[in-house]
Amino acid sequence: MPFYFFLWTPESIEHIAEHGISQDEFEEIVMKPEGEAVSRSSGNPIAFGTTTSGRILCCVFRRVNPDFVQPITAFEVEE
Repeated sequence: MPFYFFLWTPESIEHIAEHGISQDEFEEIVMKPEGEAVSRSSGNPIAFGTTTSGRILCCVFRRVNPDFVQPITAFEVEE
């Protein structure tokens, strides 16, 4: 299970909130993903999984270095 420090900016907080995702949900998925992929459009990593509340999320982020990630966007996936 990876461990990261998150570099939250006001813009990234607002952007994921526009999609109905909280910071806690984003961090939950990135820290314990059920799967990972790479965004075809940006080349950034994507973590996906199910939150403890049962929401299926995709979370896109940028690796700043091995310990720090910067959240970019997130969205809920329909089953």
